[in-house]
Amino acid sequence: MIQLEYITKNYPMGKRELKVLRGISLNIGKGEMVAVMGPSGSGKTTLLNIIGCLDKPTSGSYYLDGKEVSRLSHSELATVRGQKIGFVFQTFNLLPRLSAKANVELGLRYAGGGDSQRVAEALAKVGLSDRSHHRPTELSGGEQQRVAIARALVKNPPLILADEPTGNLDSRSGEEIISILTSLHAEQGITLMMITHDPNIAHSCQRIIRIKDGEIVAEEKV
Repeated sequence: MIQLEYITKNYPMGKRELKVLRGISLNIGKGEMVAVMGPSGSGKTTLLNIIGCLDKPTSGSYYLDGKEVSRLSHSELATVRGQKIGFVFQTFNLLPRLSAKANVELGLRYAGGGDSQRVAEALAKVGLSDRSHHRPTELSGGEQQRVAIARALVKNPPLILADEPTGNLDSRSGEEIISILTSLHAEQGITLMMITHDPNIAHSCQRIIRIKDGEIVAEEKV
């Protein structure tokens, strides 16, 4: 599903460059559930942004479903994102004036379509059928994250990327979110890549990738 070959990412800082990723090579198979761990500033989110087609590498090659996407234009990357990738962020990124249903519908609009039945099914999968008309301010943190998961799921993407999906939640809500993600992975065969600082969450995945100073320093099967 995902193949990275010697990926680097540098950011200009005046006359110098900040080297964030230093030759990352990585393969993630279709249907695999993988955790990425590492200290702050290690390059985890930068790596996720490249895999999610939100950013382009400075050098190296990235293949998604056998197609090289590292050389695509920004508009072409947007098309790939809309068709193949669902995102779950730590901060939920919901529009506060829209209902849960309307926020989930945005996931379909970005994919170029709309289907009220698919929206209802996505909300049902995360247990929010009875909260679909509530706005984010009327939902708990855990419920807001479930809306975000439904938004990621509604277009049936083969890949979901989650950046600290439990980081803003209490332990009980965090456990519920991980339970939902692992169940969806098992039932639907979605490829799931998740950044986390929590070793308990990481060990709910099939493989843990550890990053430090822009390099993969260890991998372990769980």
